[in-house]
Formats: sequence, C-alpha cells, structure tokens
Amino acid sequence: MTLHILSRRALALVAVTLLGSALSAQQADTLTLDRLFASRDFAGERFGPARWLSGGGYTTLEPSDSADGGSDIVRYDPATGARKILVSAKRLVPAGRSQALEIEDYNWSPDGKRLLVYTNSQRVWRQNTRGDYWVLDLATGALRQLGGSAPASTLMFAKFSPDGGRVGYVRQSNLYVEDVVSGRITQLTTDGSRTTINGTFDWVYEEELDDRDGWRWSPDGAKIAYWQLDASGVRDFLLIDDTDSLYSFTKPVQYPKAGTTNSAARVGVVAAAGGATTWLKVPGDPRNNYIARLDWAASSSEVVVQHLNRLQNTLELMLGDATTGAVKAILTDRDSAWTEIVDDLVWLDGGKRFTWVSERDGWRRVYAVSRDGATIQPISPAGVDALSVTIDEKGGWLYYIASPDDAGQRYLWRISLSGKAGEQPQRLTPMNEPGWHSYDISPDSRYAFHTWSRFDEPYTIDLIALPKHAVVRTMVDNAALRKNVAALGLPPVEFFRVDVGHGVTLDGWMIKPKTFDPAKKWPVLFNVYGEPAGQTVTDRWGGNFALWHRYLAQLGYVVMSVDNRGTPAPRGRAWRKIVYKKIGVIASQDQAGALTALLHTNPWMDSTRIGIWGWSGGGSMTLNMILRYPDLYATGMAVAPVPDIHYYDTIYQERYMGLPQDDSAAWAQSSPITFAKNLKGHLLVMHGSGDDNVHYQGTESLVNRFIENGKQFDLMVYPNRSHGIFEGRGTTRHVFGTLTRYLTEHLPAGAR
Repeated sequence: MTLHILSRRALALVAVTLLGSALSAQQADTLTLDRLFASRDFAGERFGPARWLSGGGYTTLEPSDSADGGSDIVRYDPATGARKILVSAKRLVPAGRSQALEIEDYNWSPDGKRLLVYTNSQRVWRQNTRGDYWVLDLATGALRQLGGSAPASTLMFAKFSPDGGRVGYVRQSNLYVEDVVSGRITQLTTDGSRTTINGTFDWVYEEELDDRDGWRWSPDGAKIAYWQLDASGVRDFLLIDDTDSLYSFTKPVQYPKAGTTNSAARVGVVAAAGGATTWLKVPGDPRNNYIARLDWAASSSEVVVQHLNRLQNTLELMLGDATTGAVKAILTDRDSAWTEIVDDLVWLDGGKRFTWVSERDGWRRVYAVSRDGATIQPISPAGVDALSVTIDEKGGWLYYIASPDDAGQRYLWRISLSGKAGEQPQRLTPMNEPGWHSYDISPDSRYAFHTWSRFDEPYTIDLIALPKHAVVRTMVDNAALRKNVAALGLPPVEFFRVDVGHGVTLDGWMIKPKTFDPAKKWPVLFNVYGEPAGQTVTDRWGGNFALWHRYLAQLGYVVMSVDNRGTPAPRGRAWRKIVYKKIGVIASQDQAGALTALLHTNPWMDSTRIGIWGWSGGGSMTLNMILRYPDLYATGMAVAPVPDIHYYDTIYQERYMGLPQDDSAAWAQSSPITFAKNLKGHLLVMHGSGDDNVHYQGTESLVNRFIENGKQFDLMVYPNRSHGIFEGRGTTRHVFGTLTRYLTEHLPAGAR
C-alpha cells in the first residue's frame, strides 16, 4: 500500500515536470508561476563540491556510469585537464548493500591516503549538520562506518587528525576520537546533554555567530580544543504542532529572547587520548560574554579566542595556554556601535604575526599584527572595504574582494603583504567584466574557481589562472538556463542612485515591463530588506526569486529596490553603523525619502499605487514602511516579520540596539508594532507557525494590536513551516501564488 502511494506521488511529480516543460515549449517568451516554481526551466547547473588538493590539482564529484549508481570522485590537473578517477562509486558500496553511498560532502586525510564521506544527513536548524560518516582506505579498499553502535545520523563535524590515523567527531553533545584502522573509540567528554553542549552550539550561537563546528585538532594531533555551552539557564520557547498527530504537541527550543539569560560558554583543551579538560581562565561572566571564535595559535601549546562582551562593542583577541589555562589579551577592538567578528585571521612568519580585519579607521581594512599585539600594520588600502580575504604567504600577496566605486558589485584585488607605504593594489578581475565575482583560490594561488554573474545574466563558473585571470576551462556555462532566459526577451534592469537629502545617496534598481510607456502612470512594488544582515541592490543573478519580480513586471508592475543605510554594503563603517539603537528608524526614513524623491523625478510613478514587500528583516521593514508612512504605501506584504524586536534573540537584536532594559524607549521606537494604529492600506502578513527563528508569536502579537485598534488586514499562516516556508510539497509555489494574487487584487496592475 505504501509503495503504491509513493508510486502515485512519483508519477505526479513527473507529471508536474512534464507540464512545466510543455509550458516552456508553448510559451518560451512568457514567465508563469508554474514555470518558475513547478518546473526546472530556470534551474542552474551545479559544480562540485570541489576540493583543492595540497599537492596540486583538485577533485570533484561526477555521476558514475556504474550500475551501483552514486558518484565518482575525480581528480583533474588544472593546467592540462588530465582526468583520473580517484575513487569510483563502486568502491563506496558498503558490504551487504547494492548501492553506493550518496556523497553529500567529503574530505581527504592530510596525507591523501584516506577519504571521509558524509551521507544520510539530517537537518539541524538551518543546515544538515548531523549524519553518517564513512572512511575509505585508498590502499586497501576498506570501507568502514564510523561511530560503532551509534544510531543513524547522529555524528557531527567529523575531521581527520593531522596524521590521518584518527577521526574526531561530536555525537549527542559529546566528543569522541576513533582510530580508523582498529575502530577503537575514545570518549573524551561524558557530561553532554540537552543543556551541556560539547563541541557544537545552541540555537543562538549557531544562528547569529555562525558557529556550528565547535572543536579543533591541535597541529600535532595530541590535543583537542573545544567549546562547552551551559544552556541550563536558557528558557524554552514552545513551538506548537497542531497537524502532525491527532492531538497537538509542543517542540521546545532553547531560545534566549532579547534581554534574557544566555548560555554560558567556555573553552577547554583535552588530550586526544582522553583525560581531564583544562579550561581557559577567560575573565568575566560567561553568561554575559561570548566566545565567538576559537583556533590553535600556530602551535600546539596555545589557542586563540575572540572574546565579545554582551553589548558586542568590545572584541578582545586572547591567547590561551593549553597546559595551564592562563589567558592574555593581545589585541582589542572597540566601537561606539558594534564590532565585527574576524574570520580572516591567518598566522604568518611561523606564528610571529597574524592578519586581522578591523574598522578602526572607518573602513574594513586588513592589518598584519605581531603576536604580542604591539605592532599593527595596515596592508589593504585606506578608504576601501576589503572583503573575503585570502593569503598567499609564499608569494607575498593579500587577495581580497572589493568594489570601491559600486557597492552592488564585487571584484578581486591583490596587494603586497609587506604593507609598505605607497604600495598600490592591483585589480585582477578584468575591467570589461562588471558584475558580481567570487573566487575559490587554490592553496598555491595559481588557480581559482571563478563564479561570475550579473543581474540579468546567469552565473558561469570558470577555472582561471592567476594573476592574469586567464580562463583555463569553463566548468559551468548554464547554456540551457541562458537560452530560456534569452527567450524571454527581458528589458535590462536599470540601476540608479537617488539623493534623499542631507548628503545621502542610496543605490537602487528597477525592472520595467516590456510595454513600458513613460507617458502613462504605472504601479510600483518595492522589494525591501533594509537590515544589517543583507543587501538587495546587487548586480548578480538572483535565480527564481528575482525572476518572480520579472514575472510581476510582465503583469504590468514596475519593481524597484533600494538599499538604505545600515545594510552591509561596502560603503564604510559610518554607512553601516549609523542605525545603531535606531534599527527600523533610520532605515525607514531612508526608504521613505527614496520613494518621495523618485516620485518627484519619475512622473510615470502612480503615487496611489505604491506597494512594498519583504521577507524576514524585509518583512519587518515592510511593516515599518506601511505603518510609519501610511500615506505613501497602498499595499504591503510582510513575510515572516519581527513586529516587536523584544521577541527576537539576544545576540542579533542586542548587537544593534543594546539591552532592552537599558533603553526601553529606543526599543519601542524601533518596533513596527508601536505604529500599528496607523494602518491605512492593504496588508498581508504571512508566517510559518513552526518558525524557530522569527517566532509566529510576534505575528500573533501584531494581530492583537490590529484588533485593539480596529484595523483590517489579511493573514496567511503555513502550518509547521520554518522561516523559509518551503517544507511540504507545493509550498513554495503556493507562497508566491498567494503573494501574486494579493498584489493583483489590492494593487491593480497595468498602465493608466
């Protein structure tokens, strides 16, 4: 019976795919919701995952021709393109099975003699970080699953030891080391539980500090440094599941709301063979400080940690003695707003110096700092934000991404590591290739995987030779996607800048219908994000999400987006941090100022048909705009918003607002719910009831406030869906169908 049902579902999926193909063939020049969300007409090609090899060359996954299915791991020589199958899929068929392991990720041992395969993964909050690990010995062909009698999909963050003979991993909040030949397992911690978390993190550390893998091998493989979190003081937030059983039940999530108790974090060092842990003697209350980053400090005797105070305006870099636990601060960054964690710390000169990224002079610059912190030398140029740093110590180069003249684009630059006065950076990305460029540079900096796209141009991935940026071969050309996009005959996006007064100029883009006539009046829909976590005005391919905006233009809307101050554009510290303690306030002023200026300079904009929509922070900004400026916006669509910032988590909200108990007035002024009484236009609020990130609780509080003030609005709830509202068959198609219907019903399309 079950197989029959699954077969019918499979047939239905095939039917949907065929329907999408049929629509594509019949209406190649037309976008539809089904083409966007029920077919693969606009799906891009994939490449990898690829891994650079320390000895030269790279490996990638390719579909196997064998009957065992699965993928082969293939090595390529970058210069010649010579291809060799290093691991065929048939070598990854476990004993007693007929199919090869599905490789979700893989890594090589440092000596290249063993392969670690990650498979059968399960989702943990945002990502699939829990699964099964297998080790393949390339010489003997032995394939063995790690974990002993561990339940399926319970291992996390497995890594080879430096000698390649052991693998460490986290299982159910405890650390283990396993010998890859004998299978002998050593349990390093025994106190792991729901509230004592070893080697990984709680919800808020993962979401807001991007911490997931919480342990590190020492360079000599003798020790392991790891985080331990005590989450016993963090209250549970209960997600209510009404639909997955006859009776409803709750799903508890330990979630620290702004101003409440955090987990206490500490760092320990334990022998890889087992024994007592030496805890670092980091000063201060661990519940009111954060240990944001941890690694070994270019030796096996010291670790380096990044220590943040709760307000996140002081970042201390500390060295910790692995034997005694003694710590000393060697560098401190302070900011009147907030500091940024450094992910580009690289040790130089055998550990005598390290790279550091700081906004201490008003721009995100790269510095070389002596091990004792006494000497701080700038490397990257002044007046430019340096992003995505790569160090070529042997060649003497700092590679970084920057875009000094256009905040919506990204290019590769390099400059000498010497930091000598007068050194000028070199732009390596060709001048005739504007757009968005990203690079995965080889260990010897001779090659890179180069991904390039533009707003109207799908991405390509090339293997290039550096520093000349010469294309060696194309890995992904997306020919089918390009053909389908070209068939639409879309008018190009228009990038613009708008002066909102007081010396402030904002970046924006607009999409117009093919039939646009400036002599007529057109409705305008703004897409907004507006918070410190993301930009919307970028010259890069946006996939089906961006094509949906094209679909709306096809219906007769002009679609626009503007980046206000406070978004993470490379326009300097002052641009990004002016919103401190004024989240929602400054951003709303900028968005309203942009709309007012655009109405003045573009008489074709119909001031009675202005709409706005956004997701997450963009949902919050949508509420801000339609409630703070009700006379400007006729329709809003807020997806998964934060109506009251008191309901969001500690790390994110306190970083930008301080503590709620210290300035209640500022917190009220930054919350859209404060202005609920102002609602005039049409408003749709959309939320997943299972959202563990932005809780549905916030939307319910907004509903109550609207009721209190006699305001009519519309609500669409997706049962048990998370923040992305994508779980369940047909959900994404339904989400965008609902948004489209609401827009066309309440903000009439077409020229007048």
